[in-house]
Amino acid sequence: MLVPEHLRFGTWDLLCGWTGRPGVCVEPRLALQLVHEAALCLNGIRDRRSLRQRGFELANGLPFLASDVAVHLLLNGHSVADALKLQIALGKLRRASNHFQGRVLVIDPHRLRSYSKRQMRRHKKDAKSRAVNMAQTFFALDADTCQPVAFLTGTSARTVAQATPELLQTAAEILALGDLPSDAPSEQRTLVLADAEHFSAALLERIRQDTRFELLVPMPMTVYVKRQLQAIPAEQFTPHWAGYATAQLPYRFTHAQHGPLFQFVQRLGERPDEYQFNAFLSTRAGDLVHALTAEYPKRWHVEEFFNLDQGLGWNRAGTLNLHIRIGHMTMSLIAQTIIHQLRQRLGEPASAWNCQGLAEKLFTGLEGDVRVNEDTIVVTYYNAPNADRLQAAYANLPARLAAEHIDPRVPWLYDFKLDFRFR
Repeated sequence: MLVPEHLRFGTWDLLCGWTGRPGVCVEPRLALQLVHEAALCLNGIRDRRSLRQRGFELANGLPFLASDVAVHLLLNGHSVADALKLQIALGKLRRASNHFQGRVLVIDPHRLRSYSKRQMRRHKKDAKSRAVNMAQTFFALDADTCQPVAFLTGTSARTVAQATPELLQTAAEILALGDLPSDAPSEQRTLVLADAEHFSAALLERIRQDTRFELLVPMPMTVYVKRQLQAIPAEQFTPHWAGYATAQLPYRFTHAQHGPLFQFVQRLGERPDEYQFNAFLSTRAGDLVHALTAEYPKRWHVEEFFNLDQGLGWNRAGTLNLHIRIGHMTMSLIAQTIIHQLRQRLGEPASAWNCQGLAEKLFTGLEGDVRVNEDTIVVTYYNAPNADRLQAAYANLPARLAAEHIDPRVPWLYDFKLDFRFR
């Protein structure tokens, strides 16, 4: 089911470019197995030899399942920089396919349970849980389309303030964001939404000087901040509707060397004894009501994204070797891209299934058969969900792809074509 989307998106060229090997070599096929391994939401797939009975290795153009050693050598042979180049190439293709709007970004640190034996920082999921090893990742998500733009990984010593500038630089290359004049209106800049963990004077000051972005981050509600908010005169607030008023104030850190930031304050409640306050810092002034009520709630889309797609390989980490980790997770990013394209053709309710649901009910849950008719591999599925929609999207596939100016031959399947039947 994913092969047509690979052809439409150009996955094979990306994998050949990352491995640095032509399509006749085995390395791009090993990388393709990692992409499909992520799509199945399985860890240690190379130990599950029963998948050979389902033709999994044939979908990758291989007569075998790659061993752990082969995969380790493949991933360890490519650096973190190679993975970032692959992410940028993937992101530019996604941008050309309208997967991103690039108007609002959400950044979020995502910590994965790690089973590495190395000494590393431990985190608690909640107050009742015991501390366990965690591998750090830092994601940037397009807030309007809920699609991941890029991510970084690092050791447990890397802080959010250290990782965010590099993450935003990668996102800027993908979204083709150029420097703007310092007096350019804020609407031309990309708004970056963060959580309180990004509240850092160094980070805010660095992004304030970057004309491509503006950052909106909540302030931790410490005792000092609460007292400061309660001391704001009532006349500085502008009421908007019952129980909601806002104020915009200049804000400067104690040792700041440049111009002020802007504090956006929310006041909730109608009577002074009921007032509750929230505060945010922004690198630039603007329409704070729109920013706080329309844009900032989009930050929660990143949690929806993790709930939907983290099973692709972003819910656990088996090693702290950064070359292997970021390479493996970038293969998961490719899998998420292809699955996103498939979701557009599935229709409800299948398009709303999380990645585990798609893996269980669609990729490994359908009955069918495979046969070869001259130069075409014909796949017949029985009792597929939304069969009418799939029939309209995938039946007579070679002609459909040719009409889209796409070569219908599958390069990793030795230039055979692919067609589908739904019964």
